[in-house]
Amino acid sequence: MRRSRLVVLLGSLLLAVTAAFTGAATAQASEAAATSYVALGDSYSSGVGAGSYISSSGDCKRSTRAYPYLWAAANSPSTFHFTACSGARTDEVLAGQLAPVNATTGLVSITVGGNDAGFADVMTTCVLQSDSACISRINTARAYVDTTLPGKLDNVYATIRSRAPSAHVVVVGYPRFYKLGQACLGLSETKRRAINDASDLLNTAIEKRALNHGFTFADVRTTFTGHEICSGSSWLHSVNWLNIGDSYHPTANGQSGGYLPVFDNAA
Repeated sequence: MRRSRLVVLLGSLLLAVTAAFTGAATAQASEAAATSYVALGDSYSSGVGAGSYISSSGDCKRSTRAYPYLWAAANSPSTFHFTACSGARTDEVLAGQLAPVNATTGLVSITVGGNDAGFADVMTTCVLQSDSACISRINTARAYVDTTLPGKLDNVYATIRSRAPSAHVVVVGYPRFYKLGQACLGLSETKRRAINDASDLLNTAIEKRALNHGFTFADVRTTFTGHEICSGSSWLHSVNWLNIGDSYHPTANGQSGGYLPVFDNAA
C-alpha cells in the first residue's frame, strides 16, 4: 500500500515537472512568435561566406543560412526584417538599415564595428605583406578601436534605443580567427596571434558599449573555439582566391553552429 502511494506520488511529481517545462517552452515559443524581429549589421550578420544568398539582397549578400534567417525560420516571429548588409559600417547602419526599427520592434540583433576598424585592409595587408607591415596595420586598427569606434557604436546603439524603446537588443561579437600553436600553411604565428589579439580588443570594446546601453552582448568566441582556421575543423573561410569576398567569414556551419546557438540563448 505504501509502495503504491509512493508510485502515485512520484508519478504526480513527474507530471507536474513535465507540465512546468512544457509550459515554459510553449510560453517561450509564443513570446518569440509575438516578437517583431529586425536583423542589422555587417557581413557577419548578413551571412557572407555561407552561400544561399537571397537574390533580391544584391551586393548585401543576405543568406538563408545566416543566423538571423535561421532563428526567424525556427521561431516564426510576427515580422522579420533582414537589413544587414555586407561591408556595412556603423554610419551605413544608421543611414540605410534602421527603417523597420520602431516602437513595435521586440528584438534587434546587430554585429558591426569590424569594417569601421578596417578589417578587410588589415587582412589584405597581413596576407600580402611582411610581419612588420601586418603588425603596423593592426596597431592602426587598434588605435581606432580605442579612440574612435566607441563613439560610433554609441551613435548606433542610442539610435536603436530611441527608435525601439522596448526592444531586446542583442549585440553579437566576432570570433577569433586562428587556432594558435598548430602547424598551418599561410600566415605566420606572429601574424595569427596579432590578429586574434585585435579581435579580442574589438570584442571588448563592443561589449563595453553594448552593456553601457543596457543591451545583451553575445560572445561567439566560445562556440568557435576548436573551429578556428588551422583547427582542422574550421567554421571560417581562410583566403579564398576564387571568391575573395568569402575570405575570413563564417561558413554555413559557422553560422548554424557558431552564431545561431549563442544568439538563440541571448534572444
